[in-house]
Amino acid sequence: MNKLDNNTIIGLILIGVIMMWIGFTSTPPAETSAVQKVETSDETTADDINEEEEIPSSIEGIVMADFSNEEFFSIENDLIYLNLSNKGASIRQAIIKNQFNYKKEPLKLVDENLEFKILLGKVLSVPTDRLFFRISDKSESHIRFSAEVEGKPIHITYHLRNGSYRVEITVESPMLQNGGFIDMKLKGFRLEKNRDFESNRTTVYYHLSSGKLKNLSETRSDSERAEQLDWIAFRHQFFSLILNSKNEFPNAEMTVEPLPDENYTKLMTLRAELPSTSSAIDMNLYMGPNKFVILKKYKNDYEKLIPLGWGIFGWINRGVVIPIFNWLESYGLNYGIIILLMAIMIKIVIFPFTYGSYRSMAKMRILKPEMDEINEKYKDEKDQLKKQQALMELYKKSGVNPLGGCIPLLFQLPILFAVFQFFPASFELRGQSFLWAEDLSTYDSVFELPFRIPGYGSHVSLFTLLMTISTIIYTWMNQQLTPQNNQYPQLKYMMYLMPVIFLGVFNNYAAGLTYYYFVSNLITFGQQYAIKSFIDEEKLHAKIKENQAREVKPSKFMQTFEQLAKEQQIKGNRSLRRKKI
Repeated sequence: MNKLDNNTIIGLILIGVIMMWIGFTSTPPAETSAVQKVETSDETTADDINEEEEIPSSIEGIVMADFSNEEFFSIENDLIYLNLSNKGASIRQAIIKNQFNYKKEPLKLVDENLEFKILLGKVLSVPTDRLFFRISDKSESHIRFSAEVEGKPIHITYHLRNGSYRVEITVESPMLQNGGFIDMKLKGFRLEKNRDFESNRTTVYYHLSSGKLKNLSETRSDSERAEQLDWIAFRHQFFSLILNSKNEFPNAEMTVEPLPDENYTKLMTLRAELPSTSSAIDMNLYMGPNKFVILKKYKNDYEKLIPLGWGIFGWINRGVVIPIFNWLESYGLNYGIIILLMAIMIKIVIFPFTYGSYRSMAKMRILKPEMDEINEKYKDEKDQLKKQQALMELYKKSGVNPLGGCIPLLFQLPILFAVFQFFPASFELRGQSFLWAEDLSTYDSVFELPFRIPGYGSHVSLFTLLMTISTIIYTWMNQQLTPQNNQYPQLKYMMYLMPVIFLGVFNNYAAGLTYYYFVSNLITFGQQYAIKSFIDEEKLHAKIKENQAREVKPSKFMQTFEQLAKEQQIKGNRSLRRKKI
């Protein structure tokens, strides 16, 4: 059971392994119930969805009209600006006000990179992108396009409300009584400094009427068909286009395809069937940030687009981290100060666990001489059971839990993983500077290397470097506090390996995250110093000796622990006998 003396090693290895696992598998596996996967081949592209529709001969003249007839009109509110064309009554440009891309240019979600059309009718479809419309109504935030095909009117209306990122779209035509489709194809712009990270968080999401949220692959080409959808989203790292209908979409086909061009991320497409129960369809197209408080106010589960983690990790982020963050944000503080204050508050909350861990390590350190005597007495492999029994007896008489230093650390893991998910997904940090970091939502680069180091990158993130150094110091301090196991000296060096791995993994992560881990380590140093001044090890030693001098009834935990140790030793002895045979 001497391996249990290295509870700090176990904790660090758990943190490292699970953090790396979360980082590389951050997308929940797609469920297959109610969703039919589409087999894709290397030859399949997004264009396969949008094949050319047959055009009624009666509108050929309109379709083939001179391109010079195209005109552009704009509408806007306090949050977004839209530029629309009378050709297809389509959105040609969408600018999110007061937001900028990584080049510090006005942020354009759409700029001639969106194809948006409605196919009126299912059998002999009339595609709106081939038609030229006239303007029948226009104001600063409202526009109505009108056209006529075979004596049947078509009206497409766009309306913006102040304080909203949603574009209200109404399509009216008697041809809709025969159903139809809506096609969208977006060639997603690169908006962030870290293109690879952004691309790996860009894909198509869709929300089923059952309440389940599903998504296509974030790392490869993918396609899916689904039925009974409430909404479909083309999600970027920090912005989204979300198409929602008041009546659910009966079915839809979606694709996503990575793009090699450095100025783009993914090609995302959608073909959704429109219900055929009415001559008018009401839809909303959200075009805005992936900010939790904004998405949540629309009450359509839009906020689930933000990757806050699964299970308890997501619950901690939604119920604890985000409310604290928003509360501190309301005071108008710099976001670096907000992160510092949040780290202090979290450390105060988990301080009882930190104190318990330190106290347990102090007890184990006091018992180290007696543990060494037992190890020396039962050093032969055949005496391992006796050694374990002797150690259990020592722990029992001393009133010491050998897992006492590790268990408190496990209680801290959910918070560590929660913030690991929160900071890279936090829109609030986007474009916010602190000290040398120009943008806390991406890596802070203080030096660009003339070459690329595999597993590290071509830049130096100072916050990651400081986090790594402070973690190494923390590891060294814990080694001074924890009784060392001379039987496993290699574990001592494994503890220093994890910070080095962190250096490569976190070099491309959000500066806000590595800054948080760095200041958390500094706060831990202060807490350990304070705890050390409060704990009198001589009194603790005297208490242990007092416990050893009297008969102590073992706790249920220790009884279970002892039984498990015996069972493990019996299995080990059987294995040893088999080898000898």
